Amino acid sequence: MRILFIKLRHIGDSLLLTPTIVATKQKFPEAEIWVLVRKSCDGILAGCPEIDRILCTANPDVAKRHKSELLEDFKIAILLRKTRFDYVFELTDNDRGRCFAITARTQQRCTNIYPNLNRFWQVFFHRICQTERKMKHQVAIDYICPQAVLGLPDEPGPLRFDESCMKPWETSVPLRPGSFVVIHFHTRWKRKAWPLDRWEKFIKGILEWTPLVVLSCGPAPEEIAAARQLVDQGGPNVISTFGKADWAQLAWLLKRAAYFVGVDTAAMHLAAAVGCPTVCLFGPSVKMAYHPWQVKYRMICPHDRLDADDIKKIPPEKLMLSIKENWVLDACRDFS
Repeated sequence: MRILFIKLRHIGDSLLLTPTIVATKQKFPEAEIWVLVRKSCDGILAGCPEIDRILCTANPDVAKRHKSELLEDFKIAILLRKTRFDYVFELTDNDRGRCFAITARTQQRCTNIYPNLNRFWQVFFHRICQTERKMKHQVAIDYICPQAVLGLPDEPGPLRFDESCMKPWETSVPLRPGSFVVIHFHTRWKRKAWPLDRWEKFIKGILEWTPLVVLSCGPAPEEIAAARQLVDQGGPNVISTFGKADWAQLAWLLKRAAYFVGVDTAAMHLAAAVGCPTVCLFGPSVKMAYHPWQVKYRMICPHDRLDADDIKKIPPEKLMLSIKENWVLDACRDFS
């Protein structure tokens, strides 16, 4: 049996697919599982040994896309056409994902009844699951169609990043399990970001009872510069990966951390995947759909702290600005 899952979304969304993949492999141990994701999403799936093959499409951002990537997409389409799949699950909810699904050779092309799945697209699918998706976590949404078609257990399990796939993060500072906190402060989505000066004050507060803070960030120059500023302000008890830790190394850090603090990013979902207690800052993110999955967590959300009338006065892109440092510090004390 060969099964293809298509999920052309962001990095964190790829990780949210892993409970479905694990459940499928447990039900069909002999199955060969392929996953098609966006470019740069493959690294975070490296911790899911149930996946047999990962294919990556071109960058969805046309401005950043190289012509050679389009050739790679064409090669992927040919490969999918040549390969016989028993099942193909399109879980992206966009036309690009559907095009790849149509290309794949199979007699069981399956998807959910998404709002924009019009009659044109519906004729290409053999199974369209009609289950209501409102008020569900994204993990559960991804699980709906494979669960119905393959007869998987009723509920999806935890996210997956196996410890055997982790790599140690080398540093001169001792990193004894439980002796440090990992903070991922940056996000490329401005509406999800918390101001750097708030992070400075928060780190100063958490150091009153925390021996060591490890700052995680990506390789972008602006992220590294921000991390360096926080390290300089924090002093010797604050260190950073400075964008040099890959997902396997960050998973290793999170597995040994006392807890994680961060905004709604892939790093937050990775913390959940390794069972790291999480303090998450949510502004405009849909907390029902994207809260840390099956792990102890404390969510800092203006909707839970402010009156409904006050919330209405705040534009969605400004919600993160209403989160106060002491709210986050109080949540951290619960895990200290």
